[in-house]
Amino acid sequence: MDLNEQLFSRARAVIPGGVNSPVRAFKAVGGTPRFVKRAQGAYFWDANDTRFIDYIGSWGPMILGHGHPAVVEAVQKAVMEGFSFGAPTEREIELAEEILQLVPSMDMVRLVSSGTEAAMSAIRLARGATGRSKLIKFEGCYHGHADALLVKAGSGLATFGNPTSAGVPPEVIKHTIVLEYNNIPQLEEAFELHGKDLACLMIEPIAGNMNFVRASVPFMTRCRELCTQHGALLVFDEVMTGCRVALGCAQSVYAKNIPGFAPDITVLGKVIGGGMPLAAFGGPRAIMENLAPLGPVYQAGTLSGNPVATACGLATLRELRKPGFFDALSLKTRKLVDGLSAAATEQGVAFSADCEGGMFGFFLLDTLPQNYPTVMKSDGAKFNKLFHGLLDRGVYIAPALYEAGFVSAAHSDEDIAQTIAIAREVFSQLA
Repeated sequence: MDLNEQLFSRARAVIPGGVNSPVRAFKAVGGTPRFVKRAQGAYFWDANDTRFIDYIGSWGPMILGHGHPAVVEAVQKAVMEGFSFGAPTEREIELAEEILQLVPSMDMVRLVSSGTEAAMSAIRLARGATGRSKLIKFEGCYHGHADALLVKAGSGLATFGNPTSAGVPPEVIKHTIVLEYNNIPQLEEAFELHGKDLACLMIEPIAGNMNFVRASVPFMTRCRELCTQHGALLVFDEVMTGCRVALGCAQSVYAKNIPGFAPDITVLGKVIGGGMPLAAFGGPRAIMENLAPLGPVYQAGTLSGNPVATACGLATLRELRKPGFFDALSLKTRKLVDGLSAAATEQGVAFSADCEGGMFGFFLLDTLPQNYPTVMKSDGAKFNKLFHGLLDRGVYIAPALYEAGFVSAAHSDEDIAQTIAIAREVFSQLA
């Protein structure tokens, strides 16, 4: 008797699609979702008590692994003091101070409850600070489900985009311009046409929702130059990459190659909450002081800075700051990616992969794609076979072709070796 199937049937009677976030439904890959019963370290157990090596980690936050003792202790202590107050706490200040130490492009930070809320608020702040309305985003980058961001490219740069969800009126996204990732000529043309009206350019520096695609250094350099030249704000969406690809986030990786590089606004989430609902956005003092109650840009949230979430996030970040943490995590991730690549090559399967820190991605393509149209050339049917082959053997990766994966500090060398061995077996059936 499969308890996952029973739970999925019950869930579909009371929850749309049986899930509270669409990708969990396995619609892209087929089959029955695994309902998680418990998790510890690098593993979770489903409703049938089957153990899986977990390479999702709650889509990124569980960088320490599930149930890290220091984090559990901090959360338990916070719970005993109270769940929520709707009033300031010292821990909010401590978490803000910790974040600002890690991300020097920010002088001030505002805590919120989700990445969608943080991205939406960052755009409002950019518009309020500049007095402009238009924004640039890139096809394949996901910044949450706010109406203005659920948009795909139109027929040309002068036409703007089209809604990608029912319930989003065309007039809501008329100020959103959608461009191709890593396309410098198109970027320059957009600024030439709309530069004086652009409030911001929002970008994932490593796009984790078209699996794992980096913004090239020349492309990112040009983004920064054009924003500065035209008075638009460069907004870095580091919900996925923040404190995950490096202690100083993805912007610290780019700063090594682009002298003086820094975004104007940074959006954070996932890792900074350690698995609790917490996100943030921040930037220089002159920009952030446009927020209420100091300035005219309104933003508020009853659960913002929740005392249990801040305890979880603070304990997580303090573990990340320990010497050698990211060096060790990066080595593990690289070992996994290189092993998977070698296994695919041995079996004659087209495969390319990349990683940074504890984040990785792979494609059933000979070379790494640079934009969404190229990502779309991936063999979806073959990926589905790969996904279920791994799942049936106890390895859990994202149930969708276009999602990045995550390694935690809890993954052992044995876990990685086992994963590579299992993948080699599955690859042999794909060739």
